[in-house]
Amino acid sequence: MTLLFQMLVPLIMAAVALYAMTRRVDVYGALCQGAGEGLGVMVKIVPAMIGLLTAVYMLRASGLLEALGTLLAPLLTRVGVPPETIGLLLVRPVSGNAALGVGSELISTYGPDSLIGRTAAVMLGSTETTFYTIAVYFGAAGIKKTRHALPAALCADVTAFLAAAWSVRLFFGI
Repeated sequence: MTLLFQMLVPLIMAAVALYAMTRRVDVYGALCQGAGEGLGVMVKIVPAMIGLLTAVYMLRASGLLEALGTLLAPLLTRVGVPPETIGLLLVRPVSGNAALGVGSELISTYGPDSLIGRTAAVMLGSTETTFYTIAVYFGAAGIKKTRHALPAALCADVTAFLAAAWSVRLFFGI
């Protein structure tokens, strides 16, 4: 059974290639054309990604994220979100890698079965790197103005953070 799962993707790829060949499709030509289009999309989105990642690292290095965390701690306690997750709340919409680092640190510090560890894990799984996603998708589509997409996505992030904290308390009774 394990061998079947290991061979599943290569078997699917072979089946698709054989099907295309029976339809007289130039499989190699189609593969090269798709790769070329993917390279074009990558060239369009790389500048936005570089700018975004630079901004994230500058905010972390300056200490601004920590200062915002200290400022927001009383509010988060009042709405039921563990204050220790502030770093995750502030970084997650901006950078997935930084959020994974913060989440990993929270889980290793407080334990995977603690309120903070579980809340961090659910928050990581239920939210998106909003600024990155908007930069990549809007940049690839050539859209310059995000209009209401950014405020709506940030509202969804706040809702997901609150729902994550509340669901962990509800389902784990912590």
